[in-house]
Amino acid sequence: MKLLQEKLAKYNAPQRAMAAGIYPYFRMIESDQDTEVTISGKKVLMFGSNAYLGLTNHPKVKEAAIEAIKKYGTGCAGSRFLNGTLDLHVQLEKRLADFVGKEDAIVYSTGFQVNLGVVSCLTGREDYILWDELDHASIIEGHRLSFSTKLKYKHNDMESLEKQLQKCEPDKVKLIVMDGVFSMEGDIAKLPEIVALAKKYNASIMVDEAHGIGVLGDHGRGTCNHFGVTDDVDLIMGTFSKSLASIGGFIASDKDTINYLRHNSRSYIFSASNTPAATAAANAALDIMLNEPERIEHLWKLTHYALDGFRNMGCEIGHTETPIIPLFIRNNDLTFLIVKELFEAGIFVNPVVSPAVAPEDTLIRFSLMATHTQEQLDRALEAIHDVFKKHNLIP
Repeated sequence: MKLLQEKLAKYNAPQRAMAAGIYPYFRMIESDQDTEVTISGKKVLMFGSNAYLGLTNHPKVKEAAIEAIKKYGTGCAGSRFLNGTLDLHVQLEKRLADFVGKEDAIVYSTGFQVNLGVVSCLTGREDYILWDELDHASIIEGHRLSFSTKLKYKHNDMESLEKQLQKCEPDKVKLIVMDGVFSMEGDIAKLPEIVALAKKYNASIMVDEAHGIGVLGDHGRGTCNHFGVTDDVDLIMGTFSKSLASIGGFIASDKDTINYLRHNSRSYIFSASNTPAATAAANAALDIMLNEPERIEHLWKLTHYALDGFRNMGCEIGHTETPIIPLFIRNNDLTFLIVKELFEAGIFVNPVVSPAVAPEDTLIRFSLMATHTQEQLDRALEAIHDVFKKHNLIP
């Protein structure tokens, strides 16, 4: 056996979980992505999706994707930089820039590629990137590729952020990067306070709105809009794989910043462009988001109901304020076991375990969609109560 294979063969955590019957990953869905899905012939309620507005199954979104394939084919066979730019891409970029309140935008093939390609290329060797310790992995991978000095601050801790800003040379570029809504914990970045610190120390701000768009702000415009700080935030990032019912992502900013990124962001330049179907689907989902605000209203009605239900039940849910609700278990194997038992009870939820979080911070990620019904949510709350009670996680 070669040294590489010998090293990798020692990694057996998945096999141990499989042997124990609690392996929770790669469960094959045999139906459409809806509030109820079929897995291995079993119907379960889906409370693990990021489709916050429930648009992946919307007839207008599907029809837009189908019509795009009929006109443009299934792929673009090249980079946006060369032969892969469609009029669809440019139209969507203009709409997204206007939607989030910026001058211009770029559409990438995935949300991960946005953060990877933007964070890695904006700052230089003498500059600084300041990041929240609970930022998404794509932000972390982006700053790992940068030659700038990286300074981590404690989660949503403004005193910690200011201490890190004080370490920076005043005349060098300082970029603060954070999730608007944190993807596992569901809490919201303290953007007004971050903006105040950025002004004090002449820093720039980039906000990852992957889980904010479609959830917060006017017609789902996101966290920056929610706090009224859009003009004070330099770059706004978003994805299509959550509320926009597709796959892809974008970055929006002023024209000079977007011009630089178009010609320097390597994950944009050296990747095949977003497919016609995915681009058209996101565009159609944006239409629905703007024209059907009642979806967001219903999502928040369910969110408040669920938050009250979990708190009254005695669950530990941290500081979440959004449709992303962490149910802390604080034990890897127990988290896996509870996910299995909930699945057997007809509820699909996602485990979040180490190394994604520290072993003492493991949790179940419970997320809501605007298409969930009150009855479905009640069934989930009842099942979670019974399983948590069985394992002495609630009184």
